[in-house]
Amino acid sequence: MTTISPDVLITEGLAALRARDAARAAALLRDASACASPERMPWPALAQAELALGQHAAAEAALDRQLALTPRDVGALLAKGQLRQRAGDDRAAVSFYTTALAQAAVSGIPRGMEGMAAAAQAFMGEAQGSFQRHLDAVMTGGLSPAMEEALGLLRGTREIDLQQPSLFYYPGLPQRRFYDPAEFSWMEGVLDLLPAMQAELAAVMAEEAEDTFAPYVTASEDRPAPNNPLLGDPAWGAFYFWKDGAAVAANAARCPATMAALALAPMPIIPGRAPNALWSRLKPGTHIAPHTGMLNTRLICHVPIRTAFGCTLRVGSETRTWEPGVPLIFDDSMEHEARNAGPETRTVLLFEIWRPEVPEEDRAAIARLLEGIAGYDGTAA
Repeated sequence: MTTISPDVLITEGLAALRARDAARAAALLRDASACASPERMPWPALAQAELALGQHAAAEAALDRQLALTPRDVGALLAKGQLRQRAGDDRAAVSFYTTALAQAAVSGIPRGMEGMAAAAQAFMGEAQGSFQRHLDAVMTGGLSPAMEEALGLLRGTREIDLQQPSLFYYPGLPQRRFYDPAEFSWMEGVLDLLPAMQAELAAVMAEEAEDTFAPYVTASEDRPAPNNPLLGDPAWGAFYFWKDGAAVAANAARCPATMAALALAPMPIIPGRAPNALWSRLKPGTHIAPHTGMLNTRLICHVPIRTAFGCTLRVGSETRTWEPGVPLIFDDSMEHEARNAGPETRTVLLFEIWRPEVPEEDRAAIARLLEGIAGYDGTAA
C-alpha cells in the first residue's frame, strides 16, 4: 500500500482548488490535515474549499486552526467575520472585522481581499447603527447628564476628553466640558441685564466704525509672535472691559450694564493677570483653531449678546451653538475651537470665573502663585 505524502496531498489539493474543483480540493486537503503538521497546512485553502461546498462549520474550523497559529492573519480574520455574519452572530462578526481592519491598517490588505475588507467596513457601520438603535430603545426616559455622557462614550459619539492646560494643572477636578448655567446662582442676575447689554453693543457699533474691536490675537514687543493664523486679524475681535487685571476705563464708562453684570461673577482677581472680560466678536468665515487654555482652575463664560446662525463651539468631543439667552460655560483647558460658518457676525460677552470646585484657600494660593510667576524677571538669587 502506497502512502501519499502530506506535501503531495497539499500540492494536489491546491491545484484542484485553482481548477475550481472544490470537492477534490477539500478531499485532498482533509487527508493532508490528518498527517501534516499544523504549521505546514494551508488552512485558509481548506476553509475556501469547504465554504465552496457549503460546509460552513468545517470552513470555520479550518479558519480557527489558522488563527490559532497566526492570530493577526487579516485574510483569516475577514473570512471568520464573514462566517459569523452569515450565522447571524453580528457581535462576533464585528469583533473579527474590527481586528482584521486594524491589522490591515498596519500590514495592508492581502491582494484580492479588497472587496471583503470594504464589505466588512460597510457591515460594521450598519451594525453600529443597529446597536445604537437598540441602546436608544433600552435606555428610554430621562437620564442624568453623567449617564448621557456614558452612553455617548459607549456609542462612540463622545470621547474621553481630558484637561491639558498649557501652564498650570490643579489635580482632582472633574473632567467636564460644559457646565449648566443653572449651577451658578449669580448668572440669573447677569441674564436680567442682557437686554441692556445688547443695547450697549448696538450703541457702540452705531457710534463708531468696526475697528472699535481690536484683534484678539496680538504680539508683544518683547516676546516671539504667536503661531496663530488670526494674529493681528480683527476677524476675531475684542472690546475689553477688563484686561490683565485692569479695567479699561473708556469702555467701562460706555457700558455700565455690562460692568454691572461682570461685577456679579466670581472672576479671579490676580494683579497683572486677571480678570479678563470682553466682547468677543467672530466675523463670518472665521475659524479659531483647536487650542487649550493655560489653567484648569477657571471656567470661561460666554453670554450671547448677538447670536448668529452657523456658529459652533467644540470642547473636546462635544459641539454646541450659541442660542439667545443661553450662556455657555466651559473648561478651556480641554482642547476647543470655534467657527463662524454663517453669514452674520457673532458677539458674546466673554469672561473667566473661578472653577467652583477649587476651595477659597487654594484660590488665594493660586492667585499668589500666578502673581509670582508674572513678577519673576530672572534676577532673583
